[in-house]
Amino acid sequence: MHDYEADAKVFKAFCDVNRLQILEQLRSGEKCSCVLLEKLQISQSTLSYHMKILCDSGVVVGRAEGKWTHYGISEEGSRYAKALLDTLTQTNTCEKGGCCCQK
Repeated sequence: MHDYEADAKVFKAFCDVNRLQILEQLRSGEKCSCVLLEKLQISQSTLSYHMKILCDSGVVVGRAEGKWTHYGISEEGSRYAKALLDTLTQTNTCEKGGCCCQK
């Protein structure tokens, strides 16, 4: 059975301006949450909210270091998101005369 809930979390990660800006910053490598805060002009609680969504999607991973968390793009999560988009946007072709469209 397909896990649509997990798939929806992946797409939710990409549907907010702040999260897209965070992902843009993480493209150059792991960043401390303090660095992300400086560049985004958002509060700590707002950053935490967005990072939870990004981490829940699997696209971003975090690791605690002292009182700060360092975030980076997950290669595995990124591959999964790309494959998911490819799968969902592929056109199904009818197989061996079993097509509902053939009359």
